[in-house]
Parts: sequence; C-alpha cells; structure tokens
Amino acid sequence: MSLIEADQQIASRKVELRKPASLTGAFFWLTAFYFVYCARPEDWIPGLRYIPLAKITGVFALVGLLNSLGRTQRKFKDLPPEANYLLAMIGVFVVSALLSPIWRGGALKNTLDFAKVWIAWVLTFLLITDFARLRRIIFIQAASVPLISLVSIILGHDQPRLSGVIGGIYSNPNDLAFAIVLTLPFCLAFLLTAKGVLTKLCWVAAILIMGLTLFMTASRAGFITLMISGTVCLWHFGVKGRRFYLIVASALAVALLLGVAGRPLIARMNALSGAEAGEAYGSYEARKYLMLRAINGIEHYPLFGLGMKNFEVYSGDWHEVHMTYLQIAVEGGIPSLVLYLLFFSRAFSNLRKLLRRKDLDVHTTLFIGGLHSSMIGFAVGALFAPEAYQFFPYFAVAYTSALVATLAQQKTSPEAFVPGRGWRREFGVVRADNRRANDLTPVR
Repeated sequence: MSLIEADQQIASRKVELRKPASLTGAFFWLTAFYFVYCARPEDWIPGLRYIPLAKITGVFALVGLLNSLGRTQRKFKDLPPEANYLLAMIGVFVVSALLSPIWRGGALKNTLDFAKVWIAWVLTFLLITDFARLRRIIFIQAASVPLISLVSIILGHDQPRLSGVIGGIYSNPNDLAFAIVLTLPFCLAFLLTAKGVLTKLCWVAAILIMGLTLFMTASRAGFITLMISGTVCLWHFGVKGRRFYLIVASALAVALLLGVAGRPLIARMNALSGAEAGEAYGSYEARKYLMLRAINGIEHYPLFGLGMKNFEVYSGDWHEVHMTYLQIAVEGGIPSLVLYLLFFSRAFSNLRKLLRRKDLDVHTTLFIGGLHSSMIGFAVGALFAPEAYQFFPYFAVAYTSALVATLAQQKTSPEAFVPGRGWRREFGVVRADNRRANDLTPVR
C-alpha cells in the first residue's frame, strides 16, 4: 500500500469517525435512561415522583434511535442475532397479551413497558463504539446500585428485609439482592482500575454498603447467587489476575457483614437445615405449589402462555413462580422460552470469544471478567428468583455484544496500522510493542 493510499484511507476513516460525534444527543438520552432505570431518583428525591422520568427518557431514547438511523458507524444490518432474538421474544409476548386468557389489557401494557429494553439494547449496541463509552454506561449501573443500597438503609433500616423501601425493580428484597449481586463485579472492576486513593476508598465503601444491604434483605436466593458470582469473580480477579489478597479480603468482608447484619439471613438459612423446620416446610410447599401451577399453565397454554405478569392471578395466591425460566415459559409460552435461552446463550458465546483473546489490555480484561461473573451469577440465580423482566441481565448482554463488535471493527480498521508510518492506534489491545489501547505512540 502506498503512502498516498494510506493517507486517503485515514482521511476516509476520520470522516466516518466524526459521524457519531453528532449523535451525542442520542447517547445522552441513552445514559439518562440508564440512570433513571438504575437509580430510580423519583423514589427518593422529593418532588420527582410527579414527573414520569422513565417515560420521558424512554421516549427520547426512542427518538434518539430513530434519529441515529444511517448516521452511526454501525448500521441496523450489523445488529447481532441476539438483538433479533430479543425483538422476536417481545413480539411473541405481544401476541400472548392479545390472546391472554387472564387479562389482555394488563399483559399488553406490561409488554409495551418491557419493550423499552429493546430500544435501550439497540442504542447501546449502535452508540457504544469505544471503551470510554462502555465504561461510562457500566459506571452508571455500578454507581447507582450502591446509591440505592445506601438510600434503602437510611429510609428502611427498621423495615423488615428492606421490603418496599424503593419502588420498581428494588421493591422486593429478592429483586434488590439480585441487582446487587449482578452489579458487584463491575464495582470491583472499577476499584481495581481506579488510580487515586480517594477513588479506591469510595469504591470499597460502595462494595461494603452493597454487601450490607444484601444481608439486610435476608435473601437466600441472593446469597446463593453471591456465592456463585463471587467465586467466578475471584477466579478472574484474584487467581488469574494474581491478586490473591482479594480472596482474603472478600472472606473477611463476608464474615464482618454476617456479624453485623447477617442474623436474619442466618435464621432463614437455618430454617432450611431443620432448625425451623415448620417455616422451611411451609416455604418449600408454597414454592412447590407455584412451580406445579406454572407447569400446569404451560401444559394448558404452551404456545403463547398467560400474558406477561399474569401468572400471579393464575396462581391463585398472587405470587410469582420463583424460577425465571418457568416464569418466561408460563407467561410467554414455550417459543418465548426458546428465544430467551437463545438470547442469553449469545452472551456466553460472546464471552468465550473475549476470554480467548490474549492481546487485550488489563482494563478491558477486568471488565470482561466482571461481565462473565455477572452473567454466570444471573444464569444460576434465575433458578431461584423471578427475574425475567429485570433489565440488568439484558444490559449485560448488550455490553458483551458491543465489546465484541468494537474489537472486531478496530482489528479491521485501516487506521489500526499504516505501513510506512511509525504508529499504531487500537482499542483495548496490547501488541508486541506493549503499547496500550487508544495510545498514539511511535513504534521504534
């Protein structure tokens, strides 16, 4: 390649790279949507409850999606299969709502509300084309959950299991615990990549607050999920990353938190071992009944189910089935379960590609480890909790898809290496010269 051709390619690439800069408005509304969903400011900031922040940011995110058509580096034709699986699943739920034997209006309303996740998902994939934007989006989640945890402790310290202190996805103590477990790996990644001592101390405090809140919820499902996700996280960060002090620190933190706020959780765990057999048996019978009732619903309505969030009525005692996979199948039918599994299987396929790479910088590797820990925690925790419609797992899949696409684009970018010029520019990659991502430095 001649120097003239190389210069032409660079100029063409720079013009292409300027296009997303005009989409800062779309990215702003995407971050606003993430903040409103993750931090729920209307629940703890006086006066905001009268403003429909979720609807406002959702509408503007939709406008941003429509405005971004044809103007992003990635096009709609570049959307990976998981985006289509998610859209198809929502479509099945729309049909399910229209044919619901329980409550069609409620199911349709819930489905349309859930459909916002597809808009956020697609915008995340289209607009996150560098690691800085990915970190910013993950930071919103990682900072919001500790904030919610702190608010929950302050407002509901005398409320059993912090139930109903914060609304929406945090109203149920099991849901709050689930959100904490899925976010903890990201907080640990930010702690390990932080530079200043003060910043590190803030992340340590955030992790401890989240842990304290988790134990105050006394969620057995949350604690089991924590053990699974935490083990994977320590494998990535502690063993593979040779930070063995993290294993000791984590054990001490768990012991400390159990001593401070673990009595309700210990009592609930002891119930399973027979110390309070009556309570444990009652809980077992209740969950067994709900699972059998869900299986009965699947047998009678296998194609389109009962409609989103209609199982509570069908159950007869106004409770959800405590298993995400049964929840999807009974409310959306078997086709929705198949699409749901295909969607999340793509996340693990993306993670396998990322984990096999040996040329990534330390920061990128840490966040990949955090994503892997969070996704495994979700896959296991979904066996014990009804978390089918919580957005956090869907966001995590979007992170993996955007990261895979970004690394693939950088690998084929004509700006990555120009023969005859003494520099390289790459994202998240360390080459033989040991240069880091986004550095523009001479190659000797």
